[in-house]
Amino acid sequence: MLNITFPDKKAVEKTIKSIFRLLFPSTNSYSETEAENNLNDPQNQMLSILSGLTENKEKVTQLFFKNIENIKKTLLKDANFILESDPAATQLIEVIAIYPGFLAIFCYRIANSLAQLSVPLLPRIITEYAHKVTGIDIHPLASIGCPFSIDHGTGIVIGETAIIGNNVKLYQGVTLGALSVAKDKASKKRHPTIEDNVILYSGCTILGGETVIGRNSIIGGNVWLTESIAPFSVVYHKSEIIVRNQNGFQEPVNFII
Repeated sequence: MLNITFPDKKAVEKTIKSIFRLLFPSTNSYSETEAENNLNDPQNQMLSILSGLTENKEKVTQLFFKNIENIKKTLLKDANFILESDPAATQLIEVIAIYPGFLAIFCYRIANSLAQLSVPLLPRIITEYAHKVTGIDIHPLASIGCPFSIDHGTGIVIGETAIIGNNVKLYQGVTLGALSVAKDKASKKRHPTIEDNVILYSGCTILGGETVIGRNSIIGGNVWLTESIAPFSVVYHKSEIIVRNQNGFQEPVNFII
């Protein structure tokens, strides 16, 4: 039986960056030999990382890189969806090169592929790397359709058993969480289901494994939901804003800065 050892985080980060360069090279002028070397580098890095994690490191590496073109196709759909969704984005390369939402999605897609191959530890390290550099926390075992868009993204949390359909857009501060963190619920579905064509605006919180957000719905900013919403719904939080002249204004005791 393999004694699992903790992989070096810096080596994992280096490998993730190598895979990113493999999928989205900074130049398209590689010769045939250079392209082959470019592929071998992340493969060797992956083999090294997997040495202390699985007895089937060669098979896992082979299966992962056999699927790499499918991962790239999915990521390109994600990137195009972000481009179409964000009026501030001017071209596809801008989304791929600098958008933190796309980087978080990239790390999730890589981590999820490895999680499906039953690799321990590594998928979580990859998504925690994305969490560290983007502020976006996606569990590698969450199920996320394609295309998927994250705009701005900081503060987003997507739990382990969350299910997200196709053509879903998330903005900053969205939480797809559990109603309870009790350990005895670890094997149950604890996080919500988001159906196709849903938009979740900034700061909304959706909790519970039985909570379903129906397709084509819009959830507004700062909404808190623990129950299901029918398809084609619009849900928003209405707060009262009072504007008055400062003359004679007495500061209330509950005024908070």
